[in-house]
Amino acid sequence: MDNETKSIFISRIDVAASRIEEKKDLVARETPVHLFLGSIHLVSILSSPAKLKELVVGHLLGEGLVNSVDDIAEIAFEENRCYVTLRKTDTAEHTIVSRSFSRLIVSSCGTVGYRSLSELLDQIELKSLARWQMKADTILHCIKKLNSLGEIFKQTGGVHVAALFHRDGELVTLAEDVGRHNAVDKVIGEAALRSEDMNVCFLALSGRMTGDIVLKAARVGVPIVASLAAAVDSGLEVARKTGITLIGFARGNRMNVYTFPRRIKL
Repeated sequence: MDNETKSIFISRIDVAASRIEEKKDLVARETPVHLFLGSIHLVSILSSPAKLKELVVGHLLGEGLVNSVDDIAEIAFEENRCYVTLRKTDTAEHTIVSRSFSRLIVSSCGTVGYRSLSELLDQIELKSLARWQMKADTILHCIKKLNSLGEIFKQTGGVHVAALFHRDGELVTLAEDVGRHNAVDKVIGEAALRSEDMNVCFLALSGRMTGDIVLKAARVGVPIVASLAAAVDSGLEVARKTGITLIGFARGNRMNVYTFPRRIKL
């Protein structure tokens, strides 16, 4: 945790008290990760410097470049570079060539590469999503725990939190990162490395739900995505086309269910 924050001095201004004081504070750190598939430079990601192996695995799964952890032969880190060797490279290399990949993922963005979401959804193979139901109060309880479980968030307020919870409310994996997409990749990657069944989990987020975030869940078979924040239209489009139950503004005793409410019960 020490390498995830940096101590700095700030000037805190209190207008009501007409006071300026020098204080020590903590800010979240980020580091570049240059990801290579074989000899191909896939992407550079600005990420919080923790759970980087999980980030890489989750990114490969969430972007549809591999179907499972078993497709990965080796992951090797050399300073800020990560070299991934796949057991079979044909599919991944074809996917890379067929997309116009963004070569940099900054803290606020995900990858792009298709002219429209419809084009993207038409070209990918998704996992069949489970139809089990989950109690609304269990979802609210899990979402409420998100920020309290996030130690870096409590220290800095400068990261997003994501978690996978089992449908009974048990925490499976949790990650914090300066980027929303990275946090999701990390929980997906950690769950995959532990051979967790993501088909019986739901994804909880602190940030807004965009199409690329929802698509990551669909690719690994997570049927419910819930957030403290809002959904945007791309998130709704992906959720409708992939069968995901999308939930926003899950706060207090209420939530907004945008798609497939049949999975939620009182």
